[in-house]
Amino acid sequence: MSDVKMKKKDLEYFQILINDKRKVLLGEINDSKEKADEILKESSSNAIYSSHMADASSDHVELEKAYYMIARNKKFLNYLDKALLMIEDSTFGICEECNIIISKARLEEVPHTKKCFDCKSNR
Repeated sequence: MSDVKMKKKDLEYFQILINDKRKVLLGEINDSKEKADEILKESSSNAIYSSHMADASSDHVELEKAYYMIARNKKFLNYLDKALLMIEDSTFGICEECNIIISKARLEEVPHTKKCFDCKSNR
């Protein structure tokens, strides 16, 4: 492994950026959980009344969508947590294939990436 490392101020910048993204994700996860809980609550309270099949189907679709968003956001949250660990051990922002510093623009868009644009494109 080479001695290539990002500058400390850049690592601090990305740590703040990633933590901000984490806060947004945690809010979205919470919102999706509340939405799923509300759908479950409404469907169970309406169960004693005859409901239209289309309404039940619509509720099911909304519930599945909420669960999908929770899973998707938790997966992305895991990637962001790994990026924070990479910042701690100073491996963040270094391409694992060519060992150069990944562009700031790419890291802002995909902060958990381990490859520069060229190495990712040349699979």
